[in-house]
Amino acid sequence: MTTPSPATNRDDYKIKDTKPQLGERWPHGGVRGGGGWITSDRLTSTYDLVEQTYYLYVRVVKAQNLPPNPVTGNCDPYVEVKLGNYKGKTQHFEKKINPEWNQVFAFAKEKMQSSSVEVYVRDREMVAKDDYLGKVVFDLNEVPTRVPPDSPLAPQWYRLENRRGETKVRGEVMLAVWMGTQADEAFPEAWHSDASSVTGEGVFSVRSKVYVSPKLWYIRVNVIEAQDVEWEDKSQPSQVLVKAQVGNQILKTKICATGSNSPFWNEDLVFVAAEPFEEQLVMVVENKTKANKDEAVGRLSLPLGKLEKRLDHRPVHSQWYNLEKFGFGALEGDKRKINKFSTRIHLRVCLEGGYHVLDESTMYISDQRPTARELWKQPIGILELGVLSAQGLAQNGNAYCVAKYGHKWVRTRTILQSSSPKWNEQYIWEVYDPCTVVTLAVFDNCHLGGNDKPSVARDSRIGKIRIRLSTLETDKIYTHSYPLLTLHPTGLKKMGELQLAFRFTCLSLAHLLYLYTQPLLPKMHYIHPFTINQLDSLRFQAMTIVASRLGRAEPPLRKEVVEHMLDVDSHMWSMRRSKANFFRIVSLFSGLIALSKWVGQVCEWKNPITTVLVHLLLCILICYPELILPTTFLYMFLIGLWNFRARARHPPHMDPKLSWAEAVIQDELDEEFDTFPTSKVEAVVRMRYDRLRSVAGRVQTVVGDLATQCERLIGLVSWRDPRATAIFVMLCLVAAVALYITPCKIVVMLGGFYWLRHPRFRSKMPSAPSNFFRRLPARADCML
Repeated sequence: MTTPSPATNRDDYKIKDTKPQLGERWPHGGVRGGGGWITSDRLTSTYDLVEQTYYLYVRVVKAQNLPPNPVTGNCDPYVEVKLGNYKGKTQHFEKKINPEWNQVFAFAKEKMQSSSVEVYVRDREMVAKDDYLGKVVFDLNEVPTRVPPDSPLAPQWYRLENRRGETKVRGEVMLAVWMGTQADEAFPEAWHSDASSVTGEGVFSVRSKVYVSPKLWYIRVNVIEAQDVEWEDKSQPSQVLVKAQVGNQILKTKICATGSNSPFWNEDLVFVAAEPFEEQLVMVVENKTKANKDEAVGRLSLPLGKLEKRLDHRPVHSQWYNLEKFGFGALEGDKRKINKFSTRIHLRVCLEGGYHVLDESTMYISDQRPTARELWKQPIGILELGVLSAQGLAQNGNAYCVAKYGHKWVRTRTILQSSSPKWNEQYIWEVYDPCTVVTLAVFDNCHLGGNDKPSVARDSRIGKIRIRLSTLETDKIYTHSYPLLTLHPTGLKKMGELQLAFRFTCLSLAHLLYLYTQPLLPKMHYIHPFTINQLDSLRFQAMTIVASRLGRAEPPLRKEVVEHMLDVDSHMWSMRRSKANFFRIVSLFSGLIALSKWVGQVCEWKNPITTVLVHLLLCILICYPELILPTTFLYMFLIGLWNFRARARHPPHMDPKLSWAEAVIQDELDEEFDTFPTSKVEAVVRMRYDRLRSVAGRVQTVVGDLATQCERLIGLVSWRDPRATAIFVMLCLVAAVALYITPCKIVVMLGGFYWLRHPRFRSKMPSAPSNFFRRLPARADCML
């Protein structure tokens, strides 16, 4: 096996154009609008961004008058639908001759191996073989075709036949059989032949589903003060603090060590909660007696649903609350009279509806609307996404795709044992801001065996894709094949390709352009901003709540899936990401470096013609200074026109080279996939710690140099060096007088000629201004 060249690998990591046959065809290959595609009468369709796939649907509704077993006198019926080698079964009912199932079976037309579909009604036996009660056979050539938006096909009663189909037997079954597409309403909940081998609870995990993220709120608790705080040891001064808890979130105020029984804090504590509110806000006033022990003074519980909701920055009314005493139970009612006054706490509590609760990174944000629905604006567009298929996945994979945008999560059905699964499912989202990102990821389903699989199994990652809507042209259909790249402990791997079709439709161009002038987040984030540490902590809590709530759906969206989609580990240290960010910064200065090299060549007279032209341009701009700004803007306009030819044709995608994933060394990968806290041996940790110190030392040097230059600028007029400041002040006076007397044009022209002087008039020694600036003092002298 030959190893592909690096160039081939780089090409394999790029987006590829595809030409799928999108849209809806008329049944049986009828021609309408040219080539059998609906184009004239129906310009848009519910499923116009996917390839149409036909399915045979069999709806088993119920049965009646089934014969009981002559031995037991009971009937435990179930229905088996058979088409070729595919068999689907309904659940069985015990001791019921008139069962109701109302279950739909879907068989892919492209995999049909028979010309008829057979529906068997059987009686389940615990020991012997299941009894045969009767069957109904349908010829596929006689099955009608249903095309939405037609109404569902009405089920009918069918008499059961014997094994040979010669005579009718006792019992009837209500069925509906039709040919349809994935646009059929019965498609999401149907049993699919693609997952015929899945049994038990695993059947629910292979269906396509739509999930909605829980509505998240920020809870702001302003702890103002407390009164009548009593503690046991009066000989010791009080060190009172307030501990607040919402679910698993615990925050504490600072210790008030005034020694008074009326401590004062005026601190804000912020939590995250989700509707419907299941927890309470629990406040506990504690007195810190020892280093490892706190004495509980009083307790308060507030239901979150009864808190005031604030939509803007207007202050919330404060309120006094009486605390429950600790140590006095219901059987010790007389002891309540020991304290004449109950401890009170002064709080200002509210649910913040003017913020957007961040559960994802602002770099890849998909929704920026505030929590309160009253503050939502009208949508400015629609995003339509068609998940077509995947190619080149791992053998025997059970792949499904998850897409997330805003509050809406979608999961396609799981295609079993296929390296090239075809989903052809289409979804739609409302867009409220174009500068948002839709995230897609492909996973391998590891929960198909129901209870046979261990509960610790995790759906493995295959690859992730991000698409920023602002990079898309409006009303254009994009059909691309995206490489699924993932980073393993052994290095970068391409796990396959995902074929997508998507379109961003703009409803109001004026509103779309207006949004570019507005801040990304709601105004409360700028009026009352959170600190960086608060944002990190609150985002982690929000992600935990979202993963927990979606994991409780049926079927659940697994925790590992939600965390991967929300980039829960993006804040972790990575030598690879640090290098990538460093070279991103370097690339930003590449243009300035190239410009400085060109200027240096002009000053060095490498090309005399260019230098002479620069002299002429300088003279023109000096003589006509009003042309400076128009010339600059005209130059930028020409650059923009020139770059239009080389504009990107595809939306941006994961770049392994930019991510520093192609050249990463093995030890750095091992460090990136290490647990937190680390699980490595001491020698490895010591080596990595020394490497981290080396990198941090370089960063420290760069930051220190930048700070030194800024301090020297300030030192020009701070008289830190009296002689240097005196020289600078006198030079400023002389320059002011000289510029007042001499015309500005002459000064600029002479300065330009001096700057562009020939190399024979240049010295290799640093200039006097540079020497003067480097001699200025900085605050580095004061550092230990």
